[in-house]
Amino acid sequence: MAETAAASTPTVRTYRFKVRGECYPWLNAAAIEVNQVWNWANETSYKAARPFFGPPSFLSGFDLCNLSSGATEHFEHIGADTIQKVCCEFAIRRRQFQKAKLRWRVSRGSRRSLGWIPFKAASLRRNGHSLRFCGKSFRVFERPRFVEIKRFRDGSFSQDSVGDWWLNLPVEAQAETNPAPKPEVGVDLGLRDTAVTSDGERLEAGRSFRSLEPQISEAQRRGHKRKAKRLHRTAARRRADALHKFSRRLIDRYQFIVVGNVRSLPLIKTRLAKAVLDTGWGILRTQLQYKGQQAGRRVLVVDEWNTSRACSACRALTGPAGVNGLRVRLWVCAACGIAQDRDVNAAKNILAAGRCAPSVSGNEPSRRSARRSRAPRPREAGNTRSDAAA
Repeated sequence: MAETAAASTPTVRTYRFKVRGECYPWLNAAAIEVNQVWNWANETSYKAARPFFGPPSFLSGFDLCNLSSGATEHFEHIGADTIQKVCCEFAIRRRQFQKAKLRWRVSRGSRRSLGWIPFKAASLRRNGHSLRFCGKSFRVFERPRFVEIKRFRDGSFSQDSVGDWWLNLPVEAQAETNPAPKPEVGVDLGLRDTAVTSDGERLEAGRSFRSLEPQISEAQRRGHKRKAKRLHRTAARRRADALHKFSRRLIDRYQFIVVGNVRSLPLIKTRLAKAVLDTGWGILRTQLQYKGQQAGRRVLVVDEWNTSRACSACRALTGPAGVNGLRVRLWVCAACGIAQDRDVNAAKNILAAGRCAPSVSGNEPSRRSARRSRAPRPREAGNTRSDAAA
C-alpha cells in the first residue's frame, strides 16, 4: 500500500529574539512616545463616540491615521509608520472589546504598562547581522537563526516584566501536514495530573511555581524585586516547555483531539488558586488549537458535565460525586462491575461527547431541567373575585 504524501501549507510563525542591553534606553524612550500616541487615539475615539451634539461616530484605523498626520515632528524616536501602526492596532482592539474607551497606557510608576513598539515591515533594514529601525541599529542574540530570515513582516518590540526587550518577527513558513498514526483521543484536565488522555498517557502536574516559591518569598522579603521577577519568568518558561512538549506529542500522534472545557476563573478565587494557575489549562488548549490548525488536525472543546461520574462502558452515573468524591481515584461501576480510573474514564467520556457533537449551533440539549414557568394561569369563566364576592 502506497504511503500518503505529506502536503505543505503556508503558515505564519513568530520568532522572538532577545535584544542586547545597549539598546534598552532608546527602546524605553520610544515606548513612552508609543504610549502617548495610544492615549491620544483613546481620547480622540472616545470623544467621537460620545459627542456633545450630533450622532456618534466610531473612528477606524484609517480615520485615526489621517488625524495623526504631521505628528512625526513632535516625536524624536518613532516615525510615521509606527504612529500609523499604533492607531490601526488601537482600532482593532476597540472593535474587539466593543468599548468606547480602552485602558490608558501608563509610562511611569508601579503600575506602568510594559513597553510595546509596533513597526511595519517597510521600516526595517538589515545591517549585516543586526537590524536597523528608525535610524538605530539593534543587535540580537541567536544570530544564525536571525540571518536565515529572508523577508520581514509587520512585527513589534515588546518588554517583559523583568525589563528585557524582545524582537517579535512573524515569518512565513511551510508546515507539513502528515497523516496521524492514530485516529482520536480524549483529554481530561485536572489538578493531580494536568492532563490525562483516554489512552492512559499522563502529564504530571508540574511544580514550576511551587519548586521556586521559597526562593521567590525570600527575594520578596529582602526587597529584591528584579530577582523575584526573574524567578517568576523561570517558572513560566518551565510550565510552557512542559505543555509545549505534551501538546506536540498529541498533535503528532492523533488526528482528532477532544478536550474538556474546564474553567479556571471560578477556581482561582478559592484556596486552590496556586495549584490551578500552575497547571496552565488555558495555555494547553490554545497550543492544541493553533498547532492542530497548522498540522491539519481537528481539535474540539466540549462540555465535561458528569464525565467523572458516568461510566464509560455503560453510561450509568455510579461514580463518586461531590467534594468528598474527589479523593476517590479508582472505583467500580455498580451497574456493570467494571473498574474505572477516574481520570481515564473522564477522558473516554469526553472523547465520546466529541464524537456526537451537535451539528447545528444553538440546538444543543440543556444539561439541566428547564425551570417551571411563572406565568399566571388564565382564570376560568365565573371564577373572578367579583363573582366570588357576589
